[in-house]
Amino acid sequence: MPPFDFDPERVAYFEAAGWRAYYDHNWLRLLRLIVGLCHEQFGIPFPQSLLASYYITRASAGWVDVNHDEQKIRALHEKFYRIARRYSGLNFDPRRAAELEERYWDVHRRLSKENQSDKSEFIQTMVDLHSVIFGITPEQARESAELRVLANNTVDRITSKTSADPESDWKKLEEYLRHCYRSIRAELKKAP
Repeated sequence: MPPFDFDPERVAYFEAAGWRAYYDHNWLRLLRLIVGLCHEQFGIPFPQSLLASYYITRASAGWVDVNHDEQKIRALHEKFYRIARRYSGLNFDPRRAAELEERYWDVHRRLSKENQSDKSEFIQTMVDLHSVIFGITPEQARESAELRVLANNTVDRITSKTSADPESDWKKLEEYLRHCYRSIRAELKKAP
């Protein structure tokens, strides 16, 4: 299997467009975008990318309800990460990645609902998630985590309708994600 690599520009595009589809509750579009994201980020071929996308789309749709079934969501995340590990060549624990993914979703929702300005818990959650998935140290994951939180802050402005220019903010969000994934890719390239 070739060494793990991805195009930060493509990954950021699919993820940003996927976030937009999620907040529009456009589940079919979200599914199509995640198929592309699965291929771009983890090298998951079709039709396995469709199955992986189905798991994440079901988790996303289920997550909308604040009284969602946490175990069900975590199980869907774990199924997704098992497929991602198989095709990416990355060596992470799918169960741990699923737990961290769910923690990310939870922390983001809670802090945005509470309108918290202190995002240190969120940044640490993203450090942990990026470190586990990509096999980089927490120090190497810090920049990508901070950029990811900036992207989330931007989507919060859009979805709370406090954005002065939502279209510009969607572009800014994608730019934060591009820098986030460029940072991860640069750190992966430093690995022996």
